[in-house]
Amino acid sequence: PGTSEEVAPPPQQSFMIPKKEINMVSDMAKWKRSQAYADYMGFILTLNEGVRGKKLTCEYKVSEVGEVFGSSTVFSAPLHVGESWDIMFPLATLGRYGPIEKLVALLNTLDRWIDETPPVDQPSRFGNKAFRTWYAKLDQEAEKLVATVIPKHLADAAPEVAVYLKESVGNSTRIDYGTGHEAAFAAFLCCLCKIGVLRVDDQMAIVFKVFNRYLEVMRKLQKTYRMEPAGSQGVWGLDDFQFLPFIWGSSQLIDHPNLEPRHFVDEKVVNENHKDFMFLECILFITEMKTGPFAEHSNQLWNISAVPSWSKVNQGLIRMYKAECLEKFPVIQHFKFGSLLPIQPVTS
Repeated sequence: PGTSEEVAPPPQQSFMIPKKEINMVSDMAKWKRSQAYADYMGFILTLNEGVRGKKLTCEYKVSEVGEVFGSSTVFSAPLHVGESWDIMFPLATLGRYGPIEKLVALLNTLDRWIDETPPVDQPSRFGNKAFRTWYAKLDQEAEKLVATVIPKHLADAAPEVAVYLKESVGNSTRIDYGTGHEAAFAAFLCCLCKIGVLRVDDQMAIVFKVFNRYLEVMRKLQKTYRMEPAGSQGVWGLDDFQFLPFIWGSSQLIDHPNLEPRHFVDEKVVNENHKDFMFLECILFITEMKTGPFAEHSNQLWNISAVPSWSKVNQGLIRMYKAECLEKFPVIQHFKFGSLLPIQPVTS
């Protein structure tokens, strides 16, 4: 790449603090027609294809600074014609790490804060108030954390993108967590793609490295602070807390030579394969957290185990996600819209 003096910086986009736009049930039509819905769903489905038939432990590309400077990593970050590496990823802020590693480091920070904020003694078993102390720290530091991931020329995007990070960890008043919070994290990653921090090449790394680390931190939050499920449908819901890892996890298992949907209710199969497949990792977490027969505490999942193929499971879960999460007012009323995920109707 040429020197940064030869290249004009990218045009400035005007960013904004995202805000709620879905205030009543009739506003849901606005959401389904919006650019935000199209971009969000497109992002989910692109990642769904990107991880199809792949194990968590397989090798994959990650945008990283190394390759441009001739290191022997398998990572890549293609430059478009006329782009300078300095402008895209200022070395002063990124050092030798790319955005995927930076995001993992950000999540590691959140994990460390859990260790530094132990639960407090309180009469009620659920909803430990120490979560509010932990959350207050994130609320205060979110923009700085996001600024470590994005290059300097995009610094103006940090306040907008940070809102989705803060929304992704649960509600500090109710001390609960659910699929709306999970959707905020997917929206956070989608925004990073829209401003060019994450790349098309990063699909597997986004799910396997970043989202998987996010799940680990959320499970630790849920266990440490005994968080309530937000808007739980009880045994009729897929899971108390997550949905996306079941979609992407079922895509990973498509065309697997041995594992069929009926196998995921087999404890031995789960114990032997959970490190390779996100879906089985979710099943393991559920069985650790709940007691009694699987068919009773997770009836929907039990029913899914009777579906003949993983591709059918995957298609069914995508339909269920749209119907049970994205088209439900109690979930979407909390979603926030800005310049990157706008409420305006889809244009293309």
